[in-house]
Amino acid sequence: MLQQINPMTGEAEEKGQNVKSLFKMLDVLECFSSIDPELSVLQIAQRTGLPRTTVHRLVDSLRAVGFLEQEASRENYRLGLRLFGLGNTALTNMPLHREAAPFVDTLHKLTGEMVHLYVFEGSQMVFVERSFDRARPNNVFTTVEASPCHSTGVGKAALAFQPPAVIERVMALGMQRFTRNTIVSPEALRQELAAIRARGYAIDDCEHEPDLRCVAAPVRNSAGRVFAAISVTGNTRRMEQHPTEDLAALVVSHARQISAQLGYQPDAPARKRRRAGPRPILPPAVSAGA
Repeated sequence: MLQQINPMTGEAEEKGQNVKSLFKMLDVLECFSSIDPELSVLQIAQRTGLPRTTVHRLVDSLRAVGFLEQEASRENYRLGLRLFGLGNTALTNMPLHREAAPFVDTLHKLTGEMVHLYVFEGSQMVFVERSFDRARPNNVFTTVEASPCHSTGVGKAALAFQPPAVIERVMALGMQRFTRNTIVSPEALRQELAAIRARGYAIDDCEHEPDLRCVAAPVRNSAGRVFAAISVTGNTRRMEQHPTEDLAALVVSHARQISAQLGYQPDAPARKRRRAGPRPILPPAVSAGA
């Protein structure tokens, strides 16, 4: 007697297998980082815990669609340019960049220094910079850069407000020394992050680059989660002209206004915050001397 197979059950099983395959592909892609830009199949298998035959199959599929590229030696792989294009599009179209643009511009005019907006990616900070030739404003170039969390103002400002498990995971990835001021001790970084939570802003005192100093503050989404940070950065000699507390007050104020524009309401109950939409807040007025 033939056993009848429920087509709905078979469909569900197929969908489940597809989802599992997608998660495995994601595991493979997440093996790559700025520290490990190129990996072999064996290294990927060791990091993911998947069999080498499975990794071979996944790598071939990812290479076929342009998510991975194979080195000339054919032993190592790296992330493909197609991922760069997708990530670039995703970052450019994030509500954060659209809503924050007026505040970034105003903060630059008020301070006369560079203003950067970064997103916390889970282990590092990702920055999208739009630069253009003012004679040809339609000619726009977008550069995506990644920065570590432990040595930058924006990185520390965002990391300080993450769950303890996330902080420990980021530190476990390594704390490279960039200057003599870089914090490379986990305990010292924990103390620094506690101080940032207490005062509400972070300072990069020539910790990532020898002659650059910056002040950064966290940006929250509508649910109140810190997912980005904004900073004012300048040469150490110029930055000495800005009293730290005054500059920090400006940066924190703009970070809070961006958060509010994204729907964050600090006095609202958590459930209400999640449902709230962006509020129409205008950027602060620019002083005549700015």
